[in-house]
Amino acid sequence: MPGYTFHLIPHTHWDREWYLPRSVFQARLVAALDDLLPQLESEADSTFLLDGQTVLVEDYLRVRPDQAPRISELVRAGRLQIGPWYVLADELIPSGESLIRNLLAGQIDADRWGMRSDVLYSPDAFGHPAAWPQLAGEFGMRYGVIWRGLGGKAGQERDLYRWRGPDGREVLLYHLPPDGYEIGAALPADRDHLPQVWNRIRGALVSRATTQHIAVFVGADHHAAHPNLSRLRALLRQLEPESDFRLSRLCDFFGAISAAGAGLPVLSGELRWSYGYTWTLQGVHGTRAPLKRRHSLAELALIGIAEPLTALALATRGTDQRATLQFAWRTLLRSQFHDSIAGTTSDEVTRHVELRLADARAVAWEVARTSLDSLVGNDPDQARVDPAGTAPRLVLWNPIPRRRGGVIVSDVTWFRRDVLVGPSGGRASREGAGLQSFHFAGDRGPLAVQLLGVVRDHERLDASRHYPDQDEVDRARVAFVAPEVSGLGFSILTTRGGTTRAPETGVWLRGNRMGNDLIELSVGRGGALRLKDRKTRQVYSNLLTLESGGDIGDTYTYSPPPKGRLHRSRGRVSLRPLARGPLVAALEASWRMRAGGPGKEGSVGVRLTVSLYAGSPAVRCTLRLDNRATDHRLRARIPTGLAGVSATAGTQFGIVERPPVRIESRGYVQETPVATAPGQRFVAAVRKNRGLALFAPGFFEYQLDASGDIVLTLLRAVGSLSRSDLSTRPGHAGWPLATPLAQSPGLDQLQLGLVPVTHGDIQAGVIQQHWEDLFLPVRGIWLRQATSLSPQPIDIALQGAGLVFSALKPATTGRGLVLRCFNSRDEAAAGAWQFATPVRTAHRTRADERPLHEIRLGDGGHLVPFHAAPHEIVTVMVSLGSTD
Repeated sequence: MPGYTFHLIPHTHWDREWYLPRSVFQARLVAALDDLLPQLESEADSTFLLDGQTVLVEDYLRVRPDQAPRISELVRAGRLQIGPWYVLADELIPSGESLIRNLLAGQIDADRWGMRSDVLYSPDAFGHPAAWPQLAGEFGMRYGVIWRGLGGKAGQERDLYRWRGPDGREVLLYHLPPDGYEIGAALPADRDHLPQVWNRIRGALVSRATTQHIAVFVGADHHAAHPNLSRLRALLRQLEPESDFRLSRLCDFFGAISAAGAGLPVLSGELRWSYGYTWTLQGVHGTRAPLKRRHSLAELALIGIAEPLTALALATRGTDQRATLQFAWRTLLRSQFHDSIAGTTSDEVTRHVELRLADARAVAWEVARTSLDSLVGNDPDQARVDPAGTAPRLVLWNPIPRRRGGVIVSDVTWFRRDVLVGPSGGRASREGAGLQSFHFAGDRGPLAVQLLGVVRDHERLDASRHYPDQDEVDRARVAFVAPEVSGLGFSILTTRGGTTRAPETGVWLRGNRMGNDLIELSVGRGGALRLKDRKTRQVYSNLLTLESGGDIGDTYTYSPPPKGRLHRSRGRVSLRPLARGPLVAALEASWRMRAGGPGKEGSVGVRLTVSLYAGSPAVRCTLRLDNRATDHRLRARIPTGLAGVSATAGTQFGIVERPPVRIESRGYVQETPVATAPGQRFVAAVRKNRGLALFAPGFFEYQLDASGDIVLTLLRAVGSLSRSDLSTRPGHAGWPLATPLAQSPGLDQLQLGLVPVTHGDIQAGVIQQHWEDLFLPVRGIWLRQATSLSPQPIDIALQGAGLVFSALKPATTGRGLVLRCFNSRDEAAAGAWQFATPVRTAHRTRADERPLHEIRLGDGGHLVPFHAAPHEIVTVMVSLGSTD
């Protein structure tokens, strides 16, 4: 028998919340760590891997703050391994920027408590994005550990691989065995029982070992540390004296095997297929879809609005709200824990997640509000002291680094009367005229306004040194053609009485049809859309047809009934015109359709609002659903007429091509592969000059079938956390528990976009700009009582073919601006950040904000040039000079 070196890696995998709420698991964590700390202190060679997520230290110290010095000492000594993540997130649902914020938070924590484990550890995520090796490199890590998503195919039988990211960077990857991270959890420190248990474990590990060094993970879900590792090691040495047994850290194991990297098989692309090896559980992408959509909106508010405004306010005005922004981020990240955002939790946990998402989004908007006031010079307290010195203003802000204008839709309010709060004390309520005819005025003259609707409402004006001012107002939604606004810059519009002439051309609405210069659209039976691309003359029919089929699965896995019936939306719909142009045309269709699983038929009420803007090729859609059916999967079908094409889907820091998946259940007795896939922001089916792209604010689940239809999951309505009787996955994936809220009952709303695209649009990166224009347009922020404004002059532009803007954030330390983009193409690109005002210094950094090299500025300090390799993530940090 050859001698091996077995690395015993003590650890726990700790789900912060799952079938029980976080509070219960936190209490158990405190007890487990209270037992662990003295063990680590008393045994000279002891070590423990705290699951790769620093949030567990945070949770522990909330209850035991007195233990912080002991934690820090053990971390610095290498006994307690923490990080690199803040939380073990689902890695396919959050955006790439969220994954970076996750690692940044973990890095900050690890630096505070001692040091970070430099192994990207993902023991239980439901699949991994292609950019995973890039993320490791961006944070200085060369090693990684995964489980699900790999295995079961020819050539995937070993334990070590090189996983290459789209930009060419690699990690040395350890693939956990089929039993995962808990393979050694049952090893007893008992002379009589150990041989039988060890022989089974040893056989599974040695059969797949690439080198003489073999990792043995000793731990499992919510397990306290093994009670007697020293005795266990001694017994194993007696049992197999020709081998060596060590208590090891992950870095010790990788240090021992690093020399084997050159000859290992190379992996590339995303890892979402481990059928026949271990459960992949890709059905989670459609579970609790309304929760995932709320997460996307909170994520978008942070990345697209609050973060850039905070960064600009810090860099130009010295207003520092990074602590509050980081609080919002951590609130969101705690909701990205893999079970939490996947929806594979109890209903009690889901309610807590929903509250956290609402909190994160609310804090994001508050940070954005105060940062914007700072950037434009608005003083709400001065407005309260001297209301006569204020005037209504509409602030236009462009959150994207390219000049943009076009049709903008915004809400404006007009004072009607005071709403007095508290004892009157003889106070009299002021009265106002409410909404009157008006138009906007900018630097280049008057701007016509199209009134889209008006409602009576309340508005509260807040100021830091005054009680809120509550008013009754007329709230009007208006559309207008905005002047071009500089990248990430501002423009101020005033109001003038009376109307001004609207443009002669724009959009029109006649009956069930609408159109502009680029596309024509009609709404037919069952709410189906017919779209004509006037540029290419391509026609697309039966778009967004809804269909409901039975789903008798659980929160982990889709499972169709044996004799399910597919209900399609086919009947007459009620139409209501909402706007007739010339800037915006909108039509609402409403109907109710049959839905539900066999024997549990119910209905879904649907309201679909479709709108077109003048000069835009996008069909903007809002779906409002009222689900009164159970055990079903509701989807929207988008036929493209492109049989046999692959889907082009957005993913973390790039695009992935996925062909249709043909389901073959034979040969996959553990779990049937799924035909669905995760998407970020968009998915398109294109061939030459014919194609359609579907857009969403963030994450979604879709399927591309062999006929070229894109099928979007709207709901997976199921009632059990886990079932053992599924035809698509025999056996429990979790503890059985009723989850009536996972049936997604009641009201939900989602926003979508449809745009005809060509192959050239995909190649040129135009599809990314369509998403920006749909979900991060130029924003109109109404200040009904604005003081004298002096907006900061900002004009930032990203230059370079195929470069996609990813983030503008404040530096973790100092007052620098961190700008990030990625190269979406297969060829290198020459890129640059262009600034209207000179920058003082610029550095190329990694995503962890560690500097790589200084950048030589061009154009008198206005240009920050860089080179982007194919599919490379490019992070630049600039200093704009002294603040005011």
